[in-house]
Amino acid sequence: YYKNNTLAVFPTHQVPVILCLTNGKSFLPKEHVSSYPAFILFLIIYIFTMVSNISLIVLITMERSLHHPMYILFCNLPLNDALGATVIIPRLLSDIFVASTERYINYIECAIQAFGVHMFGTTSHTILMIMSFDRYVAICKPLQYTMIMTNRMIVKLIVFAWGSAFLFVGVLLGLTFRLSRCRSEILHPFCDNPSIFKLSCESTVINNIYGLTFTILLLGSLILTYLRIAIVCKKNKNRVLSSKALQTCSTHLTVYIIMLVSGFTFILLHRFPEWSNHRKLAAILFYVIPPWVNPIIYGLQTKEIRQKLVRQGRK
Repeated sequence: YYKNNTLAVFPTHQVPVILCLTNGKSFLPKEHVSSYPAFILFLIIYIFTMVSNISLIVLITMERSLHHPMYILFCNLPLNDALGATVIIPRLLSDIFVASTERYINYIECAIQAFGVHMFGTTSHTILMIMSFDRYVAICKPLQYTMIMTNRMIVKLIVFAWGSAFLFVGVLLGLTFRLSRCRSEILHPFCDNPSIFKLSCESTVINNIYGLTFTILLLGSLILTYLRIAIVCKKNKNRVLSSKALQTCSTHLTVYIIMLVSGFTFILLHRFPEWSNHRKLAAILFYVIPPWVNPIIYGLQTKEIRQKLVRQGRK
């Protein structure tokens, strides 16, 4: 925060952080009339995201025929998508008509938003991990499936998905919050870990090492599970088994690829300051597109869910 051309550093609970969507410019044209289409678009996307994801949760909860491990584990994904969209889109909507130089957020609020942002991204991976484990057991050990995927195991997997994400993100942001700050301007549409540790003038080597290790563990464990399924299908000459594996895993992989491409785009663009505007757009799309398209993908590709939705629609 600059006052009389000097940098004033506030205590942690008093630091006003400026959120800028572009470098000193408004993300949208200054004329409010030109901002209405963007506001309406994001509002429609948010409403559709919330209605579709909550509808999936209600459908799986109410329909006893869907009370199987695969759908119970999947139910965590629309819940996470709804929470992730809520962390980003409402704040984005409120900032659309505000000039970038007038967007302020308290440091504590910024930290809470960053936690929600990273919880969404991390939990998306961990939920897909437990879903891939369920598919691995169903495809590779079909005779032992009911013995392995008990109610107790389902609870353990769900606790693991949310608990491990909470732990990983807590350590990630804890390493960032320990840093002192010498800046107060965030050139990003929302608060996240890279944006916050860029407020510091201290070394962030530890943060980068932990972040890289954290990413490798998340991606590696998920990729290894699907590779294991692919190897089993290749070795097995049973075409029915291979077809079943591809059918059940194609939906998971489609969702994962969309999330992976969206996420890696803005993570990589963080390293290139000259492409900051592209990075900001990619960051917004990461928290808008997956929660928006996931219900569509699962609704269209999952036969049981599609049939239940059609039946409910006819009623």
